[in-house]
Amino acid sequence: MLGTQRKERIDGLAESGGDTTAGVSLAASAWRRLRRSPTFLVGAGIICAFVLLALVSPILAQHDPALRLLEEQVSRADNRIPAPQPGFPLGGDQYGRPLLSRVLLGSQQTLLVALLATVIGLGGGLTLGILAGAFGGWVDTLVMRVVDVMLSVPSLLLAVSIGALFQQQSQFTVIIAVATVQIPIFGRLLRGTMLAQRASDHVLAARALGVRQRSIVFRHMLPNALGPVIVQATLMLAVAIIDAAALSFLGLGAADTSTPEWGQMLGSAQNFFDTHPHLAFWPAGCIIVVALGFTLVGESMRDALDPKKRR
Repeated sequence: MLGTQRKERIDGLAESGGDTTAGVSLAASAWRRLRRSPTFLVGAGIICAFVLLALVSPILAQHDPALRLLEEQVSRADNRIPAPQPGFPLGGDQYGRPLLSRVLLGSQQTLLVALLATVIGLGGGLTLGILAGAFGGWVDTLVMRVVDVMLSVPSLLLAVSIGALFQQQSQFTVIIAVATVQIPIFGRLLRGTMLAQRASDHVLAARALGVRQRSIVFRHMLPNALGPVIVQATLMLAVAIIDAAALSFLGLGAADTSTPEWGQMLGSAQNFFDTHPHLAFWPAGCIIVVALGFTLVGESMRDALDPKKRR
C-alpha cells in the first residue's frame, strides 16, 4: 500500500510537470509567482539561514565540540549536567561538552549528508530514467520492475536495511543508504516525463528529420523533462535530512561522537528525555525547521511550474 501511494505521487508529479513547451515564458511566469509566494519566501529564508549557519559555524562556535570542558559539573549519581552559564549559553551535554558548539557544527554534517545523498540519488535516478524513457521496450520493462520492487518497501525501512548491511557504520554508509532509497524515486519520475516528451511534436519532428537518437535524448527530451526532477530534488533534500537523522538516531551513523551531527545528538539524548529534554529539543528543532524549509520551497516550486495553474 505504501509503495503504491509513493508511485502514484511520483507519476502525478510527472504528469503535472512534464509540460515545459512554454519554454522561457513558463519559467518567467513561475518565477513571478514564486516571488509573490509567502510560502516560498519563508522556506527560502530558512534554507539561506541554514546554509549560512553551516558555513560560519566554525566562527560562531566558541569552543571545540569534542572537548569535555564542563566535565567536572557532570554528576551521574544525581543525573546532573552543566546548566547554561557565561561562555556556554546552552550549557553542556551529558559528557560536559559545549552544547551550543555541537548544535552549530552539527549543521555542517547534516548539510553535507543531505546534499551528497541527494546528488548521488539524483545521478542514479537520472541514469535509470534516461535508459527507461529513451529506449523503452525491454529496457523500460526491466528498469521499471527493479524500481517497482524498491518502491514497494517503505523508504526508511529500506534505508535502515541498507545501512545495517555495512560491517562498520559511518557517515559514508548513511549517505549510501539514503541515496539508494532516492534512486528509484528520481528514476520513475524522469521516466514519466521522458515518455511524455517522446510524443511531443518537436521530438517527432527531429526523428522525421533523421536526427540521431542520442541527440534527440540529450538535446530535445532530457532538458524539457528535468523540471519536475529538480522540484523533486528540493523535496528530497528534506527527506534526506530526516532519514539521515533517523539512521544516526538508531545507531547506524558514525560511531565517533566527537564530530557532532543532529541525528546522532538526538540519539545520545534519548536517555535524558525526562530529566533534561533540552538535550533533544535543540537538535530535533533544527531538523524539523530545516526540513520544513526545503519542503516549503519544493511545494512552492511544484505549484509554480504546474502549467495548469498559469494565468
